[in-house]
Amino acid sequence: MRFIGIGTLALLIFKAPLLCAQPMKMRPLTELINKQDPGWVLVQTWIKAAKNKVTVLPKNPARADSALLAAQVTTRSPMGAVVYETGGITVADGWLRILGSGSTALNRDLMGWNKGKQDGLLLVADDVLGGFFALNGGAFGQASIGKIYYLAPENLKWEPLDFGYSDFLIFCFSGNLDEFYDGMRWKGWQQEVAKIDGTQGIGCYPFPFTTEGKNLNKDSRKAVPIAELWGLHNDFRRQLGIH
Repeated sequence: MRFIGIGTLALLIFKAPLLCAQPMKMRPLTELINKQDPGWVLVQTWIKAAKNKVTVLPKNPARADSALLAAQVTTRSPMGAVVYETGGITVADGWLRILGSGSTALNRDLMGWNKGKQDGLLLVADDVLGGFFALNGGAFGQASIGKIYYLAPENLKWEPLDFGYSDFLIFCFSGNLDEFYDGMRWKGWQQEVAKIDGTQGIGCYPFPFTTEGKNLNKDSRKAVPIAELWGLHNDFRRQLGIH
């Protein structure tokens, strides 16, 4: 299990309808956009204090409206703010991609990307190796509702990270990514990542979850659709009986 010591922060609390068992009435944009206490102000303070390279991708207003309506999260929350104010956010030269409303460089929006995926969780970000970050909506038990889990490409296990969405953003912006990805980067990874966009990842062979694939410097690597990595990793999880 990975552990990141960030500390407990008293931050904004949000509830996404997708995480609730009961259906909810769709709220209009006027109820979702909070101009009095916008969460984007808070997110911007985290970005300004960032220790890692953070790039906020420009939003398309029409896409932002549509994405916020689909998410049904108010912009008072950090998640709603990221969806509505950004086309997505990339971290560490594009190694990490946090989903917003979609853009040219990251042509996936939060709810659109989750359509047809796994029930009981909300995929909020991923990395180029097909490591996926998800908010628990019940798939990992009731005790950790709202907490982030990470599907690790090196073992195909969903690992609890013991923090919510707000702390997850802070970790992405200022956490020790070198430590988190220890052994999962190779010499010259920045140049390879720069050649792909946010709909792609980097497929490695032998696979990183095999004994033969542990040294990524020796692996064969190529750009593949990130959706392909999601499908591949889940297929192998089923075949190998990983829970």
